[in-house]
Amino acid sequence: MKCPLETREERVLVAYSSRTLDGGDKELLEAHLQSCSACREFVRGQREVWEALDGWEAAPVSADFDRRLYARMQREVSWWQRMRGRMGLVPVYRALLPVTTLAALVLAAVLLERPSPPRVPPQPVTAQVEGLQPDQVVHALDEMEVLDQFNHMMKPDSSTPRM
Repeated sequence: MKCPLETREERVLVAYSSRTLDGGDKELLEAHLQSCSACREFVRGQREVWEALDGWEAAPVSADFDRRLYARMQREVSWWQRMRGRMGLVPVYRALLPVTTLAALVLAAVLLERPSPPRVPPQPVTAQVEGLQPDQVVHALDEMEVLDQFNHMMKPDSSTPRM
């Protein structure tokens, strides 16, 4: 048998201590208790608890216990009633409840009845081609060539930051 304390099966030891474990489990546990001091100590402690509980007698209930209990229950006020009493606003809340409910309903009706803006179908995207004259293209290519030559002529200078 595996040790009930190692496998976290203390319920077996508690059942044995309270004399509710029967059959083969009881015999296996008794054999284990002969070799395991930790389980023996656990069972000894549990038996002491059970013996103390067996010897305990509850105090007798007085004849007027029920009457006093019900009277105390009626005297005690719930936390909600205490909060309402401290705030002193409960009558105001009760008076405003119908008004706020009506306002919420009117607001909901207005929001639901308001017409939605008409949907405008999206316009198809068309590419616009700009017609260029041949001389404009030649002029743009010439300017690009000048910029490229300017780039090659410039020497990197340590004082100007490079990008």
